[in-house]
Amino acid sequence: MIQEEDHGIDTVFIKTVYGVRIASSNPVESLLEQDFKMLVNDIEYPVKAPLEEHMIEEEIETLNNIRKVVDQLHATLNIEQAQLKLEQELLSQLEEVLQELQPLEEIRNHIDGVTNRYTNALDWLGLGLMATQFGILARLTWWEYSWDIMEPITYFVTYGTAMIAYCYYLATKQEFDMPRAKDRQHLIIFHRKARKRGFDIKRYNSLKEKVFKIEGQLHEINYSVNENKKN
Repeated sequence: MIQEEDHGIDTVFIKTVYGVRIASSNPVESLLEQDFKMLVNDIEYPVKAPLEEHMIEEEIETLNNIRKVVDQLHATLNIEQAQLKLEQELLSQLEEVLQELQPLEEIRNHIDGVTNRYTNALDWLGLGLMATQFGILARLTWWEYSWDIMEPITYFVTYGTAMIAYCYYLATKQEFDMPRAKDRQHLIIFHRKARKRGFDIKRYNSLKEKVFKIEGQLHEINYSVNENKKN
């Protein structure tokens, strides 16, 4: 390269201070780590290595590791600040939603209490009707008439009850059982009472979903912050 710059130079090569010739493929960085001699047209020129301290590979690796730690710490601090800002925004949103939800929750609890009283009353009414039916059939069987007369009647009563259960299945597409029948009746009465009170069920459900979503996001943020602290 030197010969290309100056055509008056015929020969140029480099030796160590001990006279060992250095190959042209040797990196410049390693060449500058110690003093050397440059011979140009058989004229020797001593060259002093820079006075700055040269880091060994371990020191360079240590410095790189420190830089990585600093970068990671900086990134972590930025993430924590962003998470803190997001958490504050979510808490503010949650507070607004809860304030709007509170009056609806009170109305809902009131309607639910009234509905529970109605469904419980219907349960006892059903038991009362069954007891009345039992009493009438018992009196007709043992006091008014005989079992021979009442047996066909009880058969038709039983068959009629089965028909009622089948009608329930046709109407609801569900097999009749008391827990599901009670839940269905509870929902019917609840919606009826809600319409009378002007209770917006869709709005209430939407707000409940928002609360659930925001609380889930807050849980994820807290979990992420705790994991970062552990690491």
